[in-house]
Amino acid sequence: MSAPSKKVVVFDYGFGNVRSAERALARTGAEVEISRDFDRAMNADGLLVPGVGAFAACMQGLKEARGDWIIDRRLSGGRPVMGICVGMQILFARGIEHGVETEGLGEWPGSVEPLQAEIVPHMGWNTVEAPAGSELFDGLDTDARFYFVHSYAVHDWSLEVHNPSMRAPRVTWSTHGKPFVAAVENGALWATQFHPEKSGDAGAQLLTNWIGTL
Repeated sequence: MSAPSKKVVVFDYGFGNVRSAERALARTGAEVEISRDFDRAMNADGLLVPGVGAFAACMQGLKEARGDWIIDRRLSGGRPVMGICVGMQILFARGIEHGVETEGLGEWPGSVEPLQAEIVPHMGWNTVEAPAGSELFDGLDTDARFYFVHSYAVHDWSLEVHNPSMRAPRVTWSTHGKPFVAAVENGALWATQFHPEKSGDAGAQLLTNWIGTL
């Protein structure tokens, strides 16, 4: 008898490619629903938080949908959450756009700031440098390419883990001008700066890896 499929909610707070995410997750065999319903988002096996546009606008939309509270409650209970693009950026302490600072969710320290590159936005395919033991990139070649569309990123990772019984977050990097954080695996909280739902077979494998942990 086969195991039941995992239930995943793509959180619909008005700022994300929810249909693309839904289709990509469905390819993994997961049972996928687009919703902003509080109970459905809380009770799903996995919650995917997409995000496109400005950091400040995404934060406002997330709070209006009670997404900040949902994410906090799920993580407090060790329930998986995955952020994509700006859905990753808002997990950091703050975003700085056009000189204006906006408070993020603060799951990780650090600032989302303008990319330091000659060409902005960073739009197109790029490789990443995943750490040893990464579950997110398991089974993927080191030259696998992922699709990025962004003008802001986190350039410095400052979270340190001093308790030897706790696993340090696994941080994946990419480079566009200056190195930036491309993905994070931190207990129940995973996130990518790139769009796995637009990254072909490599993105599908990555999402399959996430579903396999739920």
